[in-house]
Amino acid sequence: MTILKNDKPTIRAWAMFDWANSAYNLVITSTIFPAYYTAITYTEAFGDRVTFFGIEVVNTALSSFALSVAYLIMALLLPILSSVADFKGNKKMFMMAFTYLGGIACMGLFFFKLETLEWGIICFTLAAMGYVGGVLFNNSYLPQIATVDQQDRVSAQGFAYGYVGCVTIQIICFVFILKPEWFGITDPSFAPRLSFLLVGLWWIGFAQIPFVKLPKDMRNNGRVTRHVLRKGFAELREVWMRLREIPEIKRFLPAFFFYAMGVQTVMIVAAAFGEKVLHLGAPKLIATILLIQLVAIGGAYLMSLLARFIGNVRVLMLVVCVWIGICISAYYIQHEIQFYVLAALVGLVMGGIQSLSRSTYSKLLPADETDTASFFSFYDVTEKVAIVIGLFSFALIEQVTRNIRYSALSLGLFFVLGLVLLFRMLMLKKATAA
Repeated sequence: MTILKNDKPTIRAWAMFDWANSAYNLVITSTIFPAYYTAITYTEAFGDRVTFFGIEVVNTALSSFALSVAYLIMALLLPILSSVADFKGNKKMFMMAFTYLGGIACMGLFFFKLETLEWGIICFTLAAMGYVGGVLFNNSYLPQIATVDQQDRVSAQGFAYGYVGCVTIQIICFVFILKPEWFGITDPSFAPRLSFLLVGLWWIGFAQIPFVKLPKDMRNNGRVTRHVLRKGFAELREVWMRLREIPEIKRFLPAFFFYAMGVQTVMIVAAAFGEKVLHLGAPKLIATILLIQLVAIGGAYLMSLLARFIGNVRVLMLVVCVWIGICISAYYIQHEIQFYVLAALVGLVMGGIQSLSRSTYSKLLPADETDTASFFSFYDVTEKVAIVIGLFSFALIEQVTRNIRYSALSLGLFFVLGLVLLFRMLMLKKATAA
């Protein structure tokens, strides 16, 4: 089946998946859930300590550990699932299954209170797994729907749709939280929990657009055997062996691995950091994260434009340098205004580094490659393992030191390693050009 590339309706539909699932990324990962979770798990009797299935742990460390477990499970599952998707020709089905898992788990958070902590953490974990799985199979469509020269722009368009979409649902939820009396809400926990329910509905509802419009799968009715299941990890090894023959990708992926540890962890823990260090409160935190999303829309397009003039690798190096400064600044931050300035910087580089990383990898793939799911599975596994290490180390340092500032500072080391490896990649490009 021939797929028409650079088709505007198809690209818009593909970008709508970012619109749909970014509601989870903002409301659940970055704003309302972290603020709500931190507030209800802090008590006068036990402070920030909670008991999870009989184990005592720092509240924010628990949520970080939960996410690291979710990403670890997905890092192990994705090779198998991408192998099955390649064999059966049904990656859209997997994309749909993960979307429904994530959306329903978000709806389940409506019933999350302190007395149902275990239920809340389980739903929180499942929602993350749904998000990760959906993103993998959506990303794998990028080389199929856009030519190499358009992939930076299309990738940025996806992130821009995502930021606009999540800001829209965030504002809707914001109204419920700030003005509960307008809706006759008297339970202070109801508005945040209603937001979680709305996110699930939003996610599943808008995802129907790409589900309908994206190219149909070439279905294979063959039987899935143990050989097919094992093939996932064999494919990863095969993909890695093939990628090793491409010197630029061989150097790009380790750099991506290290700076992704920092980027994804900062995005996940930013709200909890603001609440713990500065006690900003939910309204200010939500407004701050909204600022980040709005700035990130321009950031994604700015980095894409800048890449045309100085190249992807140089822009990534510049952005990673900014991230290093952010981590160091977070350690010393004392006042609200400093947090807001830092948040604006995070927004500027957050969208750009994600969009440019995705399109850089896509552009480095062999031009005649059709098995994009396996290559993007490798990319996503690399990112998810990085997130596992980043979140786990962040949580462990806070658990041991009882100081979240040390956790933030430690993330700077990951960015430094990523910068060094990007520099090696740039040197390779210069040597090849010469």
